Amino acid sequence: MIHHLNGRLIEKSPTAIIVECNGIGYEVKISLNTYEQIGSEEQIKIFTQFVVREDAQILYGFHKVEEREMFNLLTSVSGIGPNTAIIMLSSLQPSEIATAITNEDVNTIKSVKGIGLKTAQRVIVDLKDKMLKFSVSEEIISTPNNTIKIDALTALISLGFDKKMASKAIERIYQDQGSVELLIRDALRIL
Repeated sequence: MIHHLNGRLIEKSPTAIIVECNGIGYEVKISLNTYEQIGSEEQIKIFTQFVVREDAQILYGFHKVEEREMFNLLTSVSGIGPNTAIIMLSSLQPSEIATAITNEDVNTIKSVKGIGLKTAQRVIVDLKDKMLKFSVSEEIISTPNNTIKIDALTALISLGFDKKMASKAIERIYQDQGSVELLIRDALRIL
């Protein structure tokens, strides 16, 4: 797999870019989100996903690793191919997709061209449990020194606790000094 390309941006359009690396020009399909984030930089680093089909070998590119991870999650759902995933990532930010999946917001997912009701429901069912990384509680993300809180929340959710309840428990007992283990133990006492 080609993990990323680090080279000179030769050409840019809303659907594809050409990146030259050591004299070789790679055509990379991109989303509109990536197109907007690239700007007019001459030297770029683009994270990639190589997709091999019967009739083509296509390199998809993403400005951020999170967008590539969302692409891979979306293409793991039956009925969503790479082109549909790129359309979804062009219509919505990865965090918006994650929020829609977490909140079971079928209408937001259905608003993407080419996604019908059944496919939107399948996306929610297949990916709801995998959205923790993209949709960690807003309160926890907005506070400084949140690594301990995020690790504790992830552990509590993996133990089967409700995300909102676990988040409230962590906010209630968190002290600036402490370890993940202590925070989890204290949260387990009140959950």
